[in-house]
Amino acid sequence: MTAGGLPRLEPSTLRRLGGAARPSLAERPAVGIVHLGIGAFHRAHQAVYTADAVERAGGDWGILGVAQRRPAAVDALGPQDGLFSVLERGPEEDAVTVISAVRDVLLAPREPDRLSEAIADPGVHVVTLTVTEKAYPRDRATGGLRLDDLEVASDLAGSAPRTAIGQLARGIALRAQREEAGPLTLLSCDNLPRNGVVLRRLVHDFCARMNGGARTLEWLERNARFPSTMVDRVVPATTPGDREEVARRLGLEDRGAVVAEPFRQWVIEDSFAGPRPAWEQAGALIVPDAGPHEAVKLRLLNGTHSMLAYVGGLAGARTVAGAWGDPSVAAVGALLGDDDLEPTLPEAPGIDIAAYRAELGQRWINPRIAHRLEQIGADGSQKLPARFAEPARRRLADGAPPRWIALVMAAWARHLGASGNGLTVRDPGAEPVQRALEAAHGHRDEAAAVLAVLGEEVAGSEPMADLVVDWLGRFDADGIAGALKEAVRG
Repeated sequence: MTAGGLPRLEPSTLRRLGGAARPSLAERPAVGIVHLGIGAFHRAHQAVYTADAVERAGGDWGILGVAQRRPAAVDALGPQDGLFSVLERGPEEDAVTVISAVRDVLLAPREPDRLSEAIADPGVHVVTLTVTEKAYPRDRATGGLRLDDLEVASDLAGSAPRTAIGQLARGIALRAQREEAGPLTLLSCDNLPRNGVVLRRLVHDFCARMNGGARTLEWLERNARFPSTMVDRVVPATTPGDREEVARRLGLEDRGAVVAEPFRQWVIEDSFAGPRPAWEQAGALIVPDAGPHEAVKLRLLNGTHSMLAYVGGLAGARTVAGAWGDPSVAAVGALLGDDDLEPTLPEAPGIDIAAYRAELGQRWINPRIAHRLEQIGADGSQKLPARFAEPARRRLADGAPPRWIALVMAAWARHLGASGNGLTVRDPGAEPVQRALEAAHGHRDEAAAVLAVLGEEVAGSEPMADLVVDWLGRFDADGIAGALKEAVRG
């Protein structure tokens, strides 16, 4: 029994209560996927797709989940034999499903050799990642591996790898020594433009510099593929109330429970090195090029999310539903899409942009998904370039300076600065920006500090800087509410 008096979720207790899992407990597959970053998003997204695919088409596609740094996921899922529940919160009612696709878990710093062996295992054909944008150690200037990153340097020196790139390279090097291992697909599911291209570049750069890397590089060229992907599902942080609801429905305590909205989407490029789950039978789109779909999502959904976090947070909202329920903030969201984002989108086959944007509005207003702005606003220094750098460049080149992107950047300055917006700043990568803001002598310096993350072309644009300066002045003169009302009226 747990401290709350309920038995813990695991196969025997679930069977005893007559509960079901997907796939069924009698048909749990052997491990065929290693996943780096076994957090809430993976459990509510790729693990659900994989469970559905195994139910529909079979195959040994169980998941070995790898926690990168903290043991929380291992402590939650290990005693439960990988079982966890997804609490799907619709606008009016909930549904709870127990997922059994995760077969085992490990903590990478604690078991580095086991992780390498898993990646080299001939039964593993796919490695997936949800390690967040900040876990890709890229040089901003070249796009290649950041050699001045202390953890990258430690990994290259032969220490137990701390970065996801080092972990992959070590496992791939071991796999390259085993002829029977076969090819490998490495699938980034993080919100990065052309995430497969980014992952391939970093892995290749690392292998080129590691001891004995020439053989590994040769193996990579012949045997590895890095498809780009696009993922979408809102997965807010699980609250004690959510866990209580799961316990009430299951009659069991689930310490690995996750919460999600009903909507989910996964677009994957059809570039696999070997076998894969039948994800398309679970609703994933397998396409020749994920780039257009990725651009639509990164700009319209993730870009507007950033606006909600910083502008909505400055206006006093604490959740997406609260921010989108503010008429002025919602009006800014519409203008951001109309004027600055939609004109920069490529053609995305199969997506009706008007219908997609309308669906986003319905998702955001769902009052039963407490998607906290603090969660969305974390690591803005990594997220904002992926979401706004290219649209800003495009609009500047078109002679239409992006006023609403400038508003988001001004609100980010206030989020990071002394005045703040009441949301906790969680962004280690923003420390240089924060130092520049502290040293600023006026709005022009503040604008330069935040625009620097969008690259030289945007940061060096006088019209772009003028817009950010204007917004900062409006905030000071009229407050956020007054500035927004005046702007959307105009």
